Amino acid sequence: MSPLTGRAPEGRALPRRPKAPGSGARHGPRGPTTPAARLTIVADWALVGLLALSGCTTNMPRLPSAHAHAGPTTPPVTTFSRRVAPLLHEHPMGFSGARPMEHGDKAFISRLALCRGAEASLDIQYYIWEADATGATLMANVLEAADAGVRVRILLDDIHTRGKDRAIALVDLHPNVEIRLFNPFLDRQHRGLHLLTDLNRLNHRMHNKLFIADGAVAIVGGRNIADDYFGVNTTANFRDLDLLVVGPVVRDLAQSFEEYWNSRWAVPISALFKQRLSPSQQHEARQALTKQLRRRKAFPYPADLDRSKSVDYFTSLLPELLWGKADAIVDAPSKVGNPSHAVIEKALDALLSSVRNELLIETAYLIPTRRGLQRLRELRERGVRIRILTNSLASNDVVAAHAGYARYRRQLLAMGVELYEMRPDASEIARGWRPIAFRSKAALHTKAIVFDRQKVFIGSLNLDPRSFSINTEVALLFESPELAQRVVQFMDAGVRPENAYRLEIVKSEDF
Repeated sequence: MSPLTGRAPEGRALPRRPKAPGSGARHGPRGPTTPAARLTIVADWALVGLLALSGCTTNMPRLPSAHAHAGPTTPPVTTFSRRVAPLLHEHPMGFSGARPMEHGDKAFISRLALCRGAEASLDIQYYIWEADATGATLMANVLEAADAGVRVRILLDDIHTRGKDRAIALVDLHPNVEIRLFNPFLDRQHRGLHLLTDLNRLNHRMHNKLFIADGAVAIVGGRNIADDYFGVNTTANFRDLDLLVVGPVVRDLAQSFEEYWNSRWAVPISALFKQRLSPSQQHEARQALTKQLRRRKAFPYPADLDRSKSVDYFTSLLPELLWGKADAIVDAPSKVGNPSHAVIEKALDALLSSVRNELLIETAYLIPTRRGLQRLRELRERGVRIRILTNSLASNDVVAAHAGYARYRRQLLAMGVELYEMRPDASEIARGWRPIAFRSKAALHTKAIVFDRQKVFIGSLNLDPRSFSINTEVALLFESPELAQRVVQFMDAGVRPENAYRLEIVKSEDF
């Protein structure tokens, strides 16, 4: 097993990470689901729900403190910023540019290029970073960037780091790398018991997904770091969407990263993992990682890009940018202790109020609640067309998550909402995957909304109570008809008959 990534050698499977009360990012298709597995998942969710309803509370523990570290107030001048500067002058002041990443290949290689093209800093924030081929390849390139003098800060949610403390600490040992865990389990050995005794705190997770290079370019969207987000998992893969962005909105995203990084909830791995590690152990781990990458079979993407090719690749994307006014909408890290700090929910509520003609939604997890139903009903009464694509039971292997949505379907259809569900055999979507994944199951992980074909909302937010009230989230709002049209084309493809089922209310006399 690689001591750096925690991944088993070829031919051996690691035990599955336990399901956790995250925002549904693991509700996707990781591996076949048996009836017994589904019952276990339902039982886990039922237990969490029962404990929450019973008022299981604890006093907030004192988390290990971290030294505050403020990034530069003005981003440094780097190759990335110099390539972007002429475009900023060509467009109205305050405009930002976005390039949608609809397919896994662009999404992966763009992150690779940001790693190897960065000269000053990499600020990385994720809910999940897997130790599979994709995760190991990106981590190897992050370390190469650190070797070249780039300052690397990685903030991971702690819910999916079980058994990875030593691997994370070895990466953190690099003098140019620091890793912090968000809202961590303080009992590292008995996480399940700790969850039950500290549920009120540990139920709140950081679902944000953010990748910033040199303070000049960022990637925001639905993808975590794992094979199934990039179309290379042999069992199942997600349909997902990211935006690569440049311009003023990157500064706002960088500021949000600083707020999270310096919050009381971001704890250094060095404060949690007390075992002393040596530089020689880190060197051995790097060697093991290199050997692991050499053993990869059929991984379709490059293992690395040299600096020149990385910059060239980034430059090739710039003519494809679509421009407009952009806002970063980010929950405060303090939402963990105060749900009233849910910034995104308030912003989305205001956006819904402004819709005049059409609302297009693609969301992995849809639980509208009574309040959400009322908002949609008000829009329909004003004549607004509403179309929604979400997961079907067949594409979503967590029965409890689907059940939370299924009871709203009839009401949505009765009010005139066009409702679609993803097919697990979505053939057209699978064409965007690599050949090794052609036989895999499809599932939906996108989080995107288009308002009147003028504004686009893309980020980490699912349309369910957990995203609104419990987890922290990040999203971008772009006012750009051109970007809206590009995203609508992506969404239109998702609801084609070969990719999705359209739901209808069938009267008994029709049989």
